Amino acid sequence: MVTTRARPARQAAAGPPLRRLGFLLVRRRRLVLALALAVLIGAGVLAAGAASGLSLARFEAPGSESDRAQAELEERFGTGSPDMIFLVTARSGTVDDPAVEAAGRELTERVGRHEGVAESASYWTRGRPATLRSEDGRHALIVVRIPGDADHVRAEVLPRLVPEITRGTDLLQVRAGGGEEVFRETVPLARQDFVRAELVIFPLAFVLLWLYQRRAMAALVPILAGVYAMVIGLALLSGVLLFTEISTFALNLTLAMGLGLGIDYCLFVIQRFREETRRGADRAAAVAGAVEHAGRTVLYSGLTVASSLAVLFALPFDFLRSFAYAGIAVVLGGLVAAVVVLPAVLATIGGTILPRRDRPERADGFWHGLATRVMRRPLVFGGLATVLLLVLASPFLGLRFGVADDRILPPEASSRQTQEVIRQSFPAEETDAIQLVSVDARAGDVSGYAASLSRLPGVAQVDSAAGSYAGGTRVGDGDPARFQSQGRGAWLSVVPSAAALADDPVRLVEAVRTVRPPFEVLVGGYPAELSDYRSSVVDRLPLVLALMLGVTCAVLFLMTRSVIIPIKATLLNVLSLGVMFGAIVWIFQDGNLSGLLGFTPTGTLDPSIPILMLCVAYGLSMDYEVFLLSRIKEEYDRTGDTESAVATGLQAGAPLITAAGGILALTFAAYATASVTFVQMLGVGMAVAVLVDATVIRAVLVPSLMRLAGPLNWWPHTPRGRATTSAR
Repeated sequence: MVTTRARPARQAAAGPPLRRLGFLLVRRRRLVLALALAVLIGAGVLAAGAASGLSLARFEAPGSESDRAQAELEERFGTGSPDMIFLVTARSGTVDDPAVEAAGRELTERVGRHEGVAESASYWTRGRPATLRSEDGRHALIVVRIPGDADHVRAEVLPRLVPEITRGTDLLQVRAGGGEEVFRETVPLARQDFVRAELVIFPLAFVLLWLYQRRAMAALVPILAGVYAMVIGLALLSGVLLFTEISTFALNLTLAMGLGLGIDYCLFVIQRFREETRRGADRAAAVAGAVEHAGRTVLYSGLTVASSLAVLFALPFDFLRSFAYAGIAVVLGGLVAAVVVLPAVLATIGGTILPRRDRPERADGFWHGLATRVMRRPLVFGGLATVLLLVLASPFLGLRFGVADDRILPPEASSRQTQEVIRQSFPAEETDAIQLVSVDARAGDVSGYAASLSRLPGVAQVDSAAGSYAGGTRVGDGDPARFQSQGRGAWLSVVPSAAALADDPVRLVEAVRTVRPPFEVLVGGYPAELSDYRSSVVDRLPLVLALMLGVTCAVLFLMTRSVIIPIKATLLNVLSLGVMFGAIVWIFQDGNLSGLLGFTPTGTLDPSIPILMLCVAYGLSMDYEVFLLSRIKEEYDRTGDTESAVATGLQAGAPLITAAGGILALTFAAYATASVTFVQMLGVGMAVAVLVDATVIRAVLVPSLMRLAGPLNWWPHTPRGRATTSAR
């Protein structure tokens, strides 16, 4: 008995730190599970607070020209770009009828008196400009400015203002629209999309896990780990909220990634636990072995995913940084669930997770045979796979960045219906005018500059203190008091045509900026804000890519001690990202499958979501790369034979990677049913990336490239070879 007790003690005291951690978790499993439950309860309380504390971030570029123009407008003229609009429709007659005009004036004044509203103006109060009246005379616009951040405008002012004003009157029907109202509607719809998708994903994931594991408990535990990762992730965000704002859309990423990563990490640990048990280890040693080998891989994988998301901190945009906070938090939750809590669970109920009938492990199964065939003709298989992926990625060459508008919402959304009427019925978009602010006391020739701007294609009218101009000709007296500051400077409002704004507002902003002014100006307004935001994001893309590639290569080098393998892994992941971007360009930009998925294509893509997808997809692709390479390197360290290590590693890792990838892809694909286009794009793109990565790249390109590189794969690593095997 003394010897029997001493052997586990010696085992627990010896070996790498992770193995010792495994034995510790086995010995203290009741304490670990009790602490895990207490942490979960406490985290649940914090998570509820975090969800309610998330912010409604805007797409804005702090410090940009448009941002400075907005500040000058407020300081010098006491005004700014409208935040929202009300579309007013005469129930009978036209908006020029005396009774309708009186009602319209009264409604405009009522909007202006509402708490939180700084300015309101309308067709009737601005001298009946054509830009605020529909061509058929049935509709007119009230433009409203509401100062404050997005949370104040969308969460405090609009929920009170919109229901009150849209009740209308006997003479007027009133509908709300504008950018703030569009995004106010987007947030709850996106949240509903994610909740609805999760309700489908949980039972679907359970069924798929049961089919793969053949034990109910083995299917349930990874799902519970995913929930644990979600809750811990949200709880960690509550701490981040003490120092910075986080977009409410980050909640959606937490839900999507939490389940996927929780399942992935737990499957890897459970698979290794089963292997160790099959080789004759008792439960304690099997758990310790799983923590030693699978736990190490999971830690490297988590570091890779977190590093990929951390590059978003290099962007000075709170909206995108929010996803870095959320992603890193949920990765930490997944690591705790897989490396700390799960081993204690396996030590307690591991027997219910083991297969009922133990099937002998085959060393020459399907994946071993596939790897062997690929490595016999690496150029043929690798070349065909590369050509296939390049063809699938080719639509990416036609990528056109644009800006998001109301068409990200479903057709039945009220704010989108309002904007559709404005697009179809109004000749111009005064609510989205480009604002030019002079900061020079010697303002110069305002009239000549306004006339030059009015000749630009896509400009319906230019309003200024010197009058209103269209096509280079003066068409009205304008409003000198409105367009001149009490001190220095002048202000011009460039009103775009509805067609120009719907086509490419950024191009119009660029055209306005090319007209040489006779005095110093700042270009602002909503189109300029979108243009500056897009330019800022796109300009920083090279930095994001360089950081992402550099950090993940460093992580893979630490794991493999090879210089060549991280470079190859990076190239392969770039291929899978190319396929993902090819898919979203072909589907969401060009409009293919729009009827099936139920969205409205605009011919461009907003850069924010693709950049987010780039970081998430790259991290998840590296996730599977780490899983597979860890098994291959383990075999290579044991045998010193690259081809044998690849075939054996693929046989051991590919079934798990394929199953995990399939479940994760279905998880993301469920979001294709969303009503918000952003959510659909994220779901479809990520599903494509995961499927391509878990199949073609891991099963074909990895073996072919490993075979072609041969001993160079491990440079400067020196194999220990079979002598290591005997020593062990």
